[in-house]
Amino acid sequence: MSKDKLTKNDHFRAMLITANERGFTPECVAFDGWYSSLENLKLIRSLGWRWLTRLKINRQVNLERQGSKAVGETAIEAGGTVVHLKGYGLIRVFRIVSKDGDTEHWATDDLAMDELTRLKLAERTWAIENYHRGLKQCCGVERCQARSGRAQRNHIGMAIRAFLRLERHFYATGVSWYEAKAKIIRGAIRAYLVNPLYVLS
Repeated sequence: MSKDKLTKNDHFRAMLITANERGFTPECVAFDGWYSSLENLKLIRSLGWRWLTRLKINRQVNLERQGSKAVGETAIEAGGTVVHLKGYGLIRVFRIVSKDGDTEHWATDDLAMDELTRLKLAERTWAIENYHRGLKQCCGVERCQARSGRAQRNHIGMAIRAFLRLERHFYATGVSWYEAKAKIIRGAIRAYLVNPLYVLS
């Protein structure tokens, strides 16, 4: 829970409502399974938008009125299966098994969605997650030590600007964010060692 007493889910819903008020009409709202609560799913439906997310393996679904059971124990066809999500209604679930045996369950309220469309949207969500990872690990967006709202917004803005520089450099040269950051740090350390400001007496 953040200092404003709002949870991540509260912020998620506020962001959706703001996007709707600003006239956004997304093709699909794709998000991490952390935000897949019934309250969030129902809000997206009330806004008239489609959604795509991942479900935890123990999420309760009902296939053809056979009774509720965990999605991980439910028979899911390769192209997706329509099931009833407890407390929500009909959804389509896809089971993805990776080469190392890990299993993911993707779900959508678009009952006509096929695997190719799901894959296209899932790749977009991965690109967003990758952006967040770079913003945190390479640009320190979470490391602001200021207390005022203005200072925090300035820090976030500068972190995003730094990330855009790293991303542009990557597209121009093929040098990854991590290597570009390491080169900056190595250069700064070398320069400091040549002319250190602080030395032990």
